[in-house]
Amino acid sequence: MNIRPLHDRIVVRRIEEETKTAGGILLPGSAQEKPSQGEVIAVGNGQVRDNGETRALDVKAGDKVLFGQYAGQTVKVDGEELLIMKESDVLGVLEG
Repeated sequence: MNIRPLHDRIVVRRIEEETKTAGGILLPGSAQEKPSQGEVIAVGNGQVRDNGETRALDVKAGDKVLFGQYAGQTVKVDGEELLIMKESDVLGVLEG
């Protein structure tokens, strides 16, 4: 099933982070923080402004992004956990 977000929303798949500390200690699932990095898998058409024009989004599918720990809404699509958030919740795009 494909998902297409509306307006200025994007769909993000979290990128899992390391489960070890710098000292090599394995962290149990309950002690791990949710990852704050992800890959954009779908974007909406853009933000509709007051004058009726649509502003295109700065992020595109395939971008790796940083976002706040509590950003967006978690949804399950075909058994996969995804985030739907506004483009303004994105703190930055990872390049290189």
